Amino acid sequence: MTQNDKERITVEIHNKSYTIIGNEPASHVRLVASLVDQKMNEIESMNKHLDTTKLAVLTAVNTMNDYLKLKEEYASLLGSLKKKED
Repeated sequence: MTQNDKERITVEIHNKSYTIIGNEPASHVRLVASLVDQKMNEIESMNKHLDTTKLAVLTAVNTMNDYLKLKEEYASLLGSLKKKED
């Protein structure tokens, strides 16, 4: 797929517009942006004094933590399934 085939979607995250270029459907990109916005708002509500950079880093750290936990759970479930098959 070439650069010209990629879709451009403008989303709003934390009251700022971002243009995302990629192969994912627009609905998926909007969902991801919405979840990032929600997480940023959740973290900001706990500490109103964070600047945007710190807020973005904490959002990334929290999101990656959630991702790694889910990845570990997934691997554990796959291991359980494999044991049942054997």
